[in-house]
Amino acid sequence: MSDGKVRGVVHLIEETKTYGQKGFRKRLVVLEQERGSFTNYVPLEFTRDACDSVDQLQVGDEIEVDFSLTGRRWQRDANSEVKYFMNAEASGFQLLSGGDGPKTIVTESANDRFSEAVEDDAPF
Repeated sequence: MSDGKVRGVVHLIEETKTYGQKGFRKRLVVLEQERGSFTNYVPLEFTRDACDSVDQLQVGDEIEVDFSLTGRRWQRDANSEVKYFMNAEASGFQLLSGGDGPKTIVTESANDRFSEAVEDDAPF
């Protein structure tokens, strides 16, 4: 796992989606970054209880997000192609402008997220 921070303007906030029998929840937030002649869009996943913290955000807010990169290997069966997936899982954010002004929201650690995750909860 690798940790980092990313800044941008909230471009999209999806509704929370629920997966699996245990009710694994995830919510996608996309940040927009101006990079000279093009715009960069960064998808970040908020999981479990962190989905609720996103309710404080609005499109147009500038935020800085703490995240962990996670990777996963997936293969349908022994004869099928192996695929690899990478996600940026948010662990907290700071509202820089917009809303009620600067504030920091810490959601949960990556270890908390993995402690209850099971194979059937994977949303892909």
